[in-house]
Order: sequence, then structure tokens, then C-alpha cells
Amino acid sequence: MNNFYIITNYAKDENKKITRQIKSCLESYGKNCILCEKDEREEVIPDTIPDYIDCALVVGGDGTFIQASRLLFGRDVPMLGINMGTLGYLTEVEVHGVEEAISQLVRGDYTIEKRMMLYGSITRKNGEKTSDVALNDIVLNRGGLMKIVHFDLYVNGQLLNSYQADGMIVSTPTGSTAYNLSAGGPIVEPTASLMVITPICSHALNSRSIVFSDEDEIVIEIGARRDGQTEDVVVNFDGADFIPLQTGDRVMIKKAWETAQIIKMSKIGFLETLREKMKGN
Repeated sequence: MNNFYIITNYAKDENKKITRQIKSCLESYGKNCILCEKDEREEVIPDTIPDYIDCALVVGGDGTFIQASRLLFGRDVPMLGINMGTLGYLTEVEVHGVEEAISQLVRGDYTIEKRMMLYGSITRKNGEKTSDVALNDIVLNRGGLMKIVHFDLYVNGQLLNSYQADGMIVSTPTGSTAYNLSAGGPIVEPTASLMVITPICSHALNSRSIVFSDEDEIVIEIGARRDGQTEDVVVNFDGADFIPLQTGDRVMIKKAWETAQIIKMSKIGFLETLREKMKGN
């Protein structure tokens, strides 16, 4: 690895102290280091990301890391997370251990853990289409009004169930400890390859999470209200890119063709991190 790209959450590293420390440390090993460029909304400008980067260092919390995984999707770039938030599942290197982590990285003393991502394609009644990817989850929520929404769930082209609920979560194993867990869904070992669907506040006593193969294709269609009026829903990818939907619109979700590559430095495993996370709640 010779070319490193640093993505920083400047709300957490306001004076760029850690970012400058990382850049200086990498350059001391003779490495090339590029800092991300952001627009007025503090979002990384995709067109400014070089094509030749070998590794990305993400300075922030798990949220920043998730955004980076979507930003770098399809580039085949491993990512190392520098934690400036609370205890993170994804950003495992603490600020005080940055220089040692870089030393390990330069020596090649690390492993790469591949995490499944989701691809979601939206098809509207008028035929208009849009798509995006997610590392954690794709979530459909009611669009503002305090009314439940009718969702029809199809699996591989067959209707599985209809739900009256506040929303639907389609989660990866990585995202199983996020919104899915809060909604009562199961915790899944993060390197597994599967999908979890969890209804949000379903108005049925028998509504539970369902686990599907990574080869399955999920389609969620927005139904109409009981009075026949148009339903309003919002779909988001990893808590970003909120897209309005209406009755008759569909979201197709399946395993993405690329994975997120997470650089692992420590010997601390998922179960130990989970145990520590649970202690803090």
C-alpha cells in the first residue's frame, strides 16, 4: 500500500489534529496521503476521489465509516476506521493508538474482513427508477402521518406476507446491531451473508423477523390505505438519501455484488465488542 485516502468527520476532528497526525505519520513512512474534499454541506465530493488509492482511513464514528463504505463502493478499497465516537463496531482503532495502527498497516500486520452490502432498486408506478447501496440497512418508514402503512412483501417473485406496520427494515448482518436490534430483530454474526427483514411496530401479534438467504431477491411494495387513498412512505439507505415513495411503488433489495472490506488490527472479536457494548446500555 502506497496511496492512502483520508475521510474525516470534521465535526469530530474540528481542528484536524488527528487527521494531520495520520497524514504526517504516513508520510514519514514514505507514503502518499490524500485528504478528502468536501462541499458546503460537509459531504465528500465523489468526483475528487482519486482512482489510484490503495487504502482509506476513516476518522470519525461508525456513521462516518458507513458513509465511506457507500462512497467507495465498487472501488475495491480496504478501509480502516479511527474511532472518535463512542465504542464502535466498525471503527476499532482508538485515537491514542493511531501511530501504532499505521505502523502495523505499513508492516502488513492486519487482516481484511469482508462485509456483505445491500443493493436496492426503486421502481415507481410511472416507470422511473433509481438505486443505491447500503452497508447496514435499507429502511422504509411512514411518511410523516401517524398512520400505519400497508406493505406487501415478495420473495423471489412470490407474495410472502402483507404487513400493517410503521415501517420495514431490511438489514445485513453488519446492520443487525443497529435499527434492526432496536426494533426487536436478531443479532447476526457480522461476517455472515444473509438478509434480515424486521417489521417496525407491526399491528399483528405474529409478526417476527425473518432471515433470508443472500441469494434471495426481496421486493416490498407500498399498498394503499384502507380508505383507498395514496400512502406516503420514505425509504432511506443507511439513514441517508431519504427518497419519498407512494402507493404502487416498489423497492427491490438483494445482495450487492461488492463487499465492504474492513481492515482489522486487533484480536478483539465481535462477541467481545458486543459484550462491551451491552455493558454500556
